[in-house]
Amino acid sequence: MEDKLKVAFLDRDGTIVKEYDDEGWINRTEPEILYGSIEALKQMNDLGYKIIIITNQGLINKGLIKLEEYNKFNDNLLEELNKNNIEILDIFYCPHTKEENCECKKPKPGMILKASEKYNIDMSKSFMAGDTSADEGIAKYFGLKFFGVNYDSQNNKNIRISNLLDIIPYIKEI
Repeated sequence: MEDKLKVAFLDRDGTIVKEYDDEGWINRTEPEILYGSIEALKQMNDLGYKIIIITNQGLINKGLIKLEEYNKFNDNLLEELNKNNIEILDIFYCPHTKEENCECKKPKPGMILKASEKYNIDMSKSFMAGDTSADEGIAKYFGLKFFGVNYDSQNNKNIRISNLLDIIPYIKEI
């Protein structure tokens, strides 16, 4: 029987890379990686976590960025992470706007459901980190431990961190 994976589900913008206002994403293809992200992702890999990025990208369907720009940004991010010997298992994104009312836009479960269909994931050993209530909501849906990056949760079981490196002591225990 195949071993179940323990997964670090990570939001992208505001968690791994710098977040911008909507217009700030126009023509942006070079990621600005946040402090602590490189070292944290390395340590997550070393601790046996597979990293899956789940990201809302409604700017695509709003027409503010093209799918090609989104892909180029991700390619550049993955190239930088690869240079640092960091393995990203997969990236799931939702291109829809809130008005489209899809099933994949966080906090709805679609992206993690797709990930769990594709991979054999042990949710009890996995966690979610992000910087918004949507990230917290998807973590709650799946019963995942949640780490809020500069985000104050209403749930006192969730842990507020200032960057991904702050997670490392907690995930050694999961």
